[in-house]
Amino acid sequence: MPAILMVYQENFHNYTLPKTDMPTPNSALIQPQDTSSPKGKKLLDQMRDALHTQHYSYRTENTYVEWAKRFVLFHKKRHPRDMGTPEVEAFITHLATERHVAASTQNQALSAILFLYREVLRQPLENVTAVRPQKPERLPTVLAKSEALRVINALTGVHQLMAKILYGSGLRLVECIRLRVKDIDFAQHCLMVCDGKGEKDRLTMLPESLIVPLKEHLARVQQIHQQDIRDGYGAVYLPYALENKYPNANREWAWQYVFPAKSLSSDPRSTLMRRHHADESGLQKAVRAAARLAGIAHKPVGCHTLRHSFATHLLQSGYDIRTVQELLGHKDVKTTMIYTHVLERGGLAVKSPLDS
Repeated sequence: MPAILMVYQENFHNYTLPKTDMPTPNSALIQPQDTSSPKGKKLLDQMRDALHTQHYSYRTENTYVEWAKRFVLFHKKRHPRDMGTPEVEAFITHLATERHVAASTQNQALSAILFLYREVLRQPLENVTAVRPQKPERLPTVLAKSEALRVINALTGVHQLMAKILYGSGLRLVECIRLRVKDIDFAQHCLMVCDGKGEKDRLTMLPESLIVPLKEHLARVQQIHQQDIRDGYGAVYLPYALENKYPNANREWAWQYVFPAKSLSSDPRSTLMRRHHADESGLQKAVRAAARLAGIAHKPVGCHTLRHSFATHLLQSGYDIRTVQELLGHKDVKTTMIYTHVLERGGLAVKSPLDS
């Protein structure tokens, strides 16, 4: 392999399968069997098929199946068909009172169980939404412009380029690592976020200062892709049925990831050897380390902090909230309104009588 490829690949991190923050129960435990299934598939396998059919992401698929398994184990392996709303409420209450999980985690578990009953067992539960906890309203952590730049400057290589996209374009971390070559429009100075949160596409700006670094980065990535093709690989995952509709598209340069993984890995669904996108945990760790190097110890800084800062700084610059809403990809402007509260935090719009 050419030396330039070996050096460049050191800037990437290994792709690993998504993990949840939940400890995994004994995988050898017997899963409930659904005898009504014509193929005799286990219940959790049927649930995985249903999630895959409805185009849920692989990470969501794993998480939902894990919550269904926990629900069954909590009730001593009783089949979900023999349980109902009281058992679901008992499980969600257990998560809150015994496990002390956050409201968002409770909601995630409840959504998974409701999916199981609605889409797999075809027995929608009644009046179970009453146990859905209310998420607390918290203001996001926002960096000052000087702080954001200090964090970015403390990063190097590919991680710095990714962080600049998060702050300069307002992307979510997952949206950044899933960018493909076709999603970058250098002529129009914009990025296309495809299949973002809620399966929505949107356009956002591409900072002019990133055009040259991105082009140089893509030139190196293209060399890696060409080497993969010479080695008999080079195919990338394509969403939905595109791989069947366009059999050769998965090797085309336009469909390759902008931030590929350091090495090839086996696709968890097809078992094909492919070069997936970079693992998000690498950038997460790098940003936290950069915040410490930048001397920002009084704020919890992560990748999403850069997106929060992007939105807040645009509003500070006088851009209207509807524009910011579109750039962020928020379905409801109420979600974007939280950044107006950030601007007012600490009474920024009010002069303290102590300073009068």
